[in-house]
Amino acid sequence: MRTPIKIIIGVTIVALLTVAVVLASGGGRPRGTEVRVEAVGTRDLVATVTASGNVRARRKVDISSDISARVSQLLVQEGEDVAQGQVLLRLDPSRYQAALDRSQANLSQAQAGVAQARANLIRAERQAERMASLRARDSLLVSRQDVENAETDLEVQQSLLDAAVFGVNQSQAAVEEARDQVSKTIIRAPISGRVTRLNVEEGETVIVGTMNNPGSLILTVSDLSVMEVVLEVDETDVPEIALGDSASVELDAFPDLVFPGNVTEIGNSAIRPPSQAAGSGQTPTIDFEVVVTLEDPGAELRPDLSATAEVVTDTRANQLAIPIIALTLREEDAVDVGDNGDAPASRNSGEATQQAIEGVFVVRDGIAVFTPVTIGIAGQEYFEVLSGLSAGDSVVSGPYQVVRTLEDSSAVRADDSADPDEIQGGAD
Repeated sequence: MRTPIKIIIGVTIVALLTVAVVLASGGGRPRGTEVRVEAVGTRDLVATVTASGNVRARRKVDISSDISARVSQLLVQEGEDVAQGQVLLRLDPSRYQAALDRSQANLSQAQAGVAQARANLIRAERQAERMASLRARDSLLVSRQDVENAETDLEVQQSLLDAAVFGVNQSQAAVEEARDQVSKTIIRAPISGRVTRLNVEEGETVIVGTMNNPGSLILTVSDLSVMEVVLEVDETDVPEIALGDSASVELDAFPDLVFPGNVTEIGNSAIRPPSQAAGSGQTPTIDFEVVVTLEDPGAELRPDLSATAEVVTDTRANQLAIPIIALTLREEDAVDVGDNGDAPASRNSGEATQQAIEGVFVVRDGIAVFTPVTIGIAGQEYFEVLSGLSAGDSVVSGPYQVVRTLEDSSAVRADDSADPDEIQGGAD
């Protein structure tokens, strides 16, 4: 009998040790899923749209040549400030000056032809008058045919004079055209600003663009007094942006500065139309151009600098808010909506169609109850609550995986390591 008694005593001792170990390891804590809990409070919310782009001058002029010629004299350097009308460079005028001289010689020749035609006309007029006078005195001295011939010759000389005058006009137009070509060998600054791009060197030949061949871009003059940031905004964010919205811009070149600005232009068509991506086999990304004009940058900015902007699309002051991570979706049949539910149920052919409901888990007496909510704008970390919750309600705010898999009416326990300051209201 001693052996069974020893076995019973040993089993009892092992059981007592096991209970002691469980109690020492925290087995006495309340059962349930460990979650972070945050009280619903009021916050100042700011909804923003973030996009990237580049800096540009509001006004710039790309200068190309209207003629093909060699650069004979380059008078500016990249980065140099220039005034409107200042000579930037000169092209070799030899060919165009020769064409002007040739046109002027043709004009002189045409003018001489007019003088000769006018003299012939005067002689024809006198001859016609003489014939008519002799015919009037004695019809036997001059025949009618002689008179008619003289009158015809007069008409011919008049037509020749008219033709000579037209020739002079044509030659004058050719001279003006040649003179204009010569003037284009001198390129001047169309606006005051800075030479932000210089693509030629002295001795290079610039060419004129054609339909299928772009011409030489000689240089770019930019007015840097007003700077803009051109953003590429996704099509889903464009409806949220309005003209006049404020924006804060950060530049990679100035990491410690934030530049304020305002939206001054919103594109009406995509930067890259879908038709251009047809046949590529990929769904095109539709982006629109949004222009933010900077307010007195206070720093010397350069075109093409990389920029990231946050456009403020809406603000809410002192509104109920929940953490973004607290909001989740549940199928309609997975929760008991009850009297608080206002999730819509659509019907198709007389049958209810299942819909996902947005909501949060409200903690009541250690039980997470799924509660549908209606949200408004989204800040960086918090959603505005329009209905469904009251100030002071405790909601499950994490961890992420727990919120996504938690079931309605599940037992939960608060993570004691959560920072109490996180549940206080503040600015988002």
